[in-house]
Amino acid sequence: MSAKRYIPATVSRSRMYEVIRAPLITEKTTNGSEHSQVTFKVAADATKPEIKQAVEGLFKVKVKAVNTVTVKGKSKVFRGRPGVRSDWKKAIVSLVEGHKIDVTTGL
Repeated sequence: MSAKRYIPATVSRSRMYEVIRAPLITEKTTNGSEHSQVTFKVAADATKPEIKQAVEGLFKVKVKAVNTVTVKGKSKVFRGRPGVRSDWKKAIVSLVEGHKIDVTTGL
């Protein structure tokens, strides 16, 4: 049985900036922009409702859906010593038709 998480009615402006870390600009995410999708690096503890409220609050757009992926850190060797990069979370945000976010400009 899963435990239910507390979801606040509204997310504060400072929490919005904590949740949305940076836009993710790769070849794959650029192809997603043709389908009204934008990809962001987000806080590891961010929930889908928080991400939705943060994107709608910061960018003044309407969000249709939010999909999240926890990207596992790679094992790397640095100066002969093995190490592991940190895990991080990304969110693929689908926007309602007619809405658009230009990630090349700042907030």
